[in-house]
Amino acid sequence: MIFLYLYFVKVLSVPLPTVTLKEKIMSVAKRDLEDNRKVTTHRLMEMKQRGEKISMLTAYDFSMATLIDQAGMDVILVGDSASNVMAGNTTTLPITLDQMIYHGKSVIKAVKRALVVVDLPFGTYQGNSKEALASAIRVMKETHADCIKLEGGSEVKESIERILCAGIPIMGHLGLTPQSINKFGTYTVRAREEAEAQKLIDDAHLLEEVGCFALVLEKIPAALAARVASELTIPVIGIGAGNGVDGQVLVMHDMLGINQGFSPRFLRRYANLAEDITRAVQAYIEDVKTQDFPNEKEQY
Repeated sequence: MIFLYLYFVKVLSVPLPTVTLKEKIMSVAKRDLEDNRKVTTHRLMEMKQRGEKISMLTAYDFSMATLIDQAGMDVILVGDSASNVMAGNTTTLPITLDQMIYHGKSVIKAVKRALVVVDLPFGTYQGNSKEALASAIRVMKETHADCIKLEGGSEVKESIERILCAGIPIMGHLGLTPQSINKFGTYTVRAREEAEAQKLIDDAHLLEEVGCFALVLEKIPAALAARVASELTIPVIGIGAGNGVDGQVLVMHDMLGINQGFSPRFLRRYANLAEDITRAVQAYIEDVKTQDFPNEKEQY
């Protein structure tokens, strides 16, 4: 065996095959895509440890959740952003727990592989830890979700601890927290100033210490997000937080180009469904008006 090695390397000068880190990660990602086992919180931790990025996208209904799950998404978030994109509200504040449970049920029925996270809506956990636990239990029992997500750090520590004591996994959320829009007054980038950045770092460590399994960082400087991701052992998923984190999340309606009134710097559109849907509907209207639809093949 040693002779053959010397023959190929020294005599024929044939380089031994090498595998780059990117190729290794892509190979693992392909294997996971082909692996239809349910994604769990533990598997997300394993993905972070081996350097594989985590993909996360919102869904609010059965049909879209089916497509997203079949595409190989790691995490599906039933976000309180349903208040905006499904109900037409200007903030996430109006959506109720009952409405979140409705959306959660619809998504869960479709999903076979992805980890499903359901947001706790505004007002269901901030002021009373007993109410927070009751809200989380309702979500888990009535939707069969895998875990819940809530916003905030030290100010909601008691609620987080009480929920975790019931065995319910929690994904944290720091940075721009949309449920606090009336406090912020704007959707601008958060934690640019040293004091706010330090509080975010402290809160991130706190969330890990109390037992959150993952953390979302929204709309903060990329360098700060990368620092947090490197300091924490739990996965850190970003939205508008650069590529130094452990994964990315976007709102489905934004990345598919359905919601065209929202164009932040961090958004990449992968389709323009607003135009495609409009053209399709206009074609249908035209075919109905001209009696082209239905034709003989489309009748019984």
